[in-house]
Amino acid sequence: MTVTPTQAQKILTGNSTFSQLGFSMLLTRLKRVYSKDPSHASLQKCTAEINTFLKKYAPIMAPDFAIISKL
Repeated sequence: MTVTPTQAQKILTGNSTFSQLGFSMLLTRLKRVYSKDPSHASLQKCTAEINTFLKKYAPIMAPDFAIISKL
């Protein structure tokens, strides 16, 4: 369960709604970071943080990962 930089960019610039509160809170912070610095390095950092979260909470993230997969 990993997110590509392309998927991360779509998540960070889109309006998808996710069911897990912790993931939504992470994305709120990362969207703010990415909007201030939309560089490739910033995108890579955000992608890594998303993937770390997804890996750590994989058992409860299945419904949200289904949304991400469609991006």
